[in-house]
Amino acid sequence: MRENDPVTSATRQPETPTAAVPTRLIATDLDGTLLRDDKSVSPRTVAALAAAEEAGIEVFFVTGRPARWMDVVSDHVHGHGLAICGNGAAVVDLHGGPGTHRFVKVRELARENALDAVRLLREAAPGTVYAVEQTYGFHQEPAYPKLHVEVPDNLLPAERLLAAGGPGGDEPVLKILAYHPDLDPDAFLTLARLAVGERATVTRSSPSALLELSGPGVSKASTLALCCAERGISPAEVVAFGDMPNDVEMLTWAGRSYAMGNAHPTVVAAASGRTDANNEDGVAAVIERLLAERV
Repeated sequence: MRENDPVTSATRQPETPTAAVPTRLIATDLDGTLLRDDKSVSPRTVAALAAAEEAGIEVFFVTGRPARWMDVVSDHVHGHGLAICGNGAAVVDLHGGPGTHRFVKVRELARENALDAVRLLREAAPGTVYAVEQTYGFHQEPAYPKLHVEVPDNLLPAERLLAAGGPGGDEPVLKILAYHPDLDPDAFLTLARLAVGERATVTRSSPSALLELSGPGVSKASTLALCCAERGISPAEVVAFGDMPNDVEMLTWAGRSYAMGNAHPTVVAAASGRTDANNEDGVAAVIERLLAERV
């Protein structure tokens, strides 16, 4: 199912006393948040996730990663088995493990929007190079650096990759990756948002000048809001964790939110609380406290 309908805005909800609203859902980013720097899930975190599910709290992994990179947590999927991937561009059922995932919801970036964004960002930041992320395919321009572990399906200019009848066929475009070799990452993000406007949602999760462009209104927060609405879960019943600018809307939307000890300054400003760094099991520490409050 594809949808890009208007969704709940990612604005800070009124504060509600913790004891008055039990936590029903935990939403956590992966890289730099739940995962340690070596991309492992610590035994303490595994135990905390299992304990949360056992207590009836749903856990959603909410990440910028594509579905095919979810093997790092596929062994820790409980209950519903769903994850939000591609910064909100897809909801994926991870039951069955790597390579057998099913797309439950797709919120694509229209090709005309993508082509406009590519053109405008090239004009605003000469030297920008692109990759195209689809539901299953990954394509890039020849000059795009080897930033990812996989071999691209095609090496072509972005305009050809995104053209009607291009190599990706009718497969939905989930996001565009835009890389600049020289610009400061935060400056590149600001410039791109001004240049692209409402044609796409622009964010970043990498320490380098690598931006991620999704459909208008598509973010971790907006897709999480859809999933919560389907379950009758209010923002006040959600606890969220993150570390980079692509987490800001989600942390602002959730009733309680935590910036990791290693978080970007904008994330610290957006969250309602802080926890330890990812290498120090900051997510597990908060989950343990949440469960202790329920006793």
